[in-house]
Amino acid sequence: MNGTSVEAACDESGSDGENLTRGNTDVFAHASVVLPMESAAGHIREIRDRIRSPAEEYKANHLLREKHRAVLEWLLSVSGPLYGQAHVHLVEKAFFLVDRTADLLLDDPGTAPSLYRSGRGTFSAEEWREFLTAANRLLWVRVDEASGEPVEAFFHHIDTLRRAYSGTVAADILERFAQGRERARSYRAAILDGRAPLIPVLNPLPSSILRTAAHWSGGGRPVRLAHDRQNMLTPERIAWIEDTARRRGIGLTGLRLVVAGSDARVQLADFLAGIARRFASDELNGRGDPALTALLRPYTGGSAVWGDEGSRARLGAVAEPDNVGTGPSGCSTEVNSAL
Repeated sequence: MNGTSVEAACDESGSDGENLTRGNTDVFAHASVVLPMESAAGHIREIRDRIRSPAEEYKANHLLREKHRAVLEWLLSVSGPLYGQAHVHLVEKAFFLVDRTADLLLDDPGTAPSLYRSGRGTFSAEEWREFLTAANRLLWVRVDEASGEPVEAFFHHIDTLRRAYSGTVAADILERFAQGRERARSYRAAILDGRAPLIPVLNPLPSSILRTAAHWSGGGRPVRLAHDRQNMLTPERIAWIEDTARRRGIGLTGLRLVVAGSDARVQLADFLAGIARRFASDELNGRGDPALTALLRPYTGGSAVWGDEGSRARLGAVAEPDNVGTGPSGCSTEVNSAL
């Protein structure tokens, strides 16, 4: 492995765990910053001096207030402290859910873009929401949802859609989904038997961490990650992330958890994640600010788990399926060899 090792400090915004349809946000953002601790601390002090809020802890919302727009623009600008030193991986939750459902039922997440586009264009808005909700229940690892009821409800719903929209691209894909009923039953049975997957299929954090590591280790540079503490990141899951990175040829040499309040770099990553999530959500919902979106574009990198074509283009992200999941048996699967 070539190059000098770098440590990227990470945080996320928009996490609702496995609740991808009825949570507080429709976008998940994972941000990372590669700056010396001393420099990051100086930038935090400058942000505080510019905003002059009495709050003890600053969050992205402080920067997103209209009265602080000049500070926000400075932070993201070419002459700002983050330019060239930060990255954001974006996940559109609805598309991520479709992607994970296709992986479970067909072992083919490549079907997700077609279903996402055709489903939204064919079904009514309410029918599309109901489909996503049923899919979320099917895949969600919850004790009170461990019975077979989520399976039967999901397939009843897609059977109804298939009949109502027979002959459409969306219905043809759902016809293929219907053949995955036994895979879905096996998945739910494993949860009922106490064999839930170590990595929940609907939580976007683990695969986002891997994509962040892949970004910073490009060209063979080894990278360490310092991540804000997350209950989801247990020692066993961290070990899985590190092992998966090794097997995929990602130069991740270690992942450690830190307290955000004691690491200025993580605080900057927290700012960037919250800002990116807001801007991306605004673009997804047709209310984006072109000037602010243009400022975010250099940070979004070359990929995102994103299905909406218009907002994806405006954000400057290339859509990709999520390439790390857990199969119906609970074992890790790698469904796409390319990041």
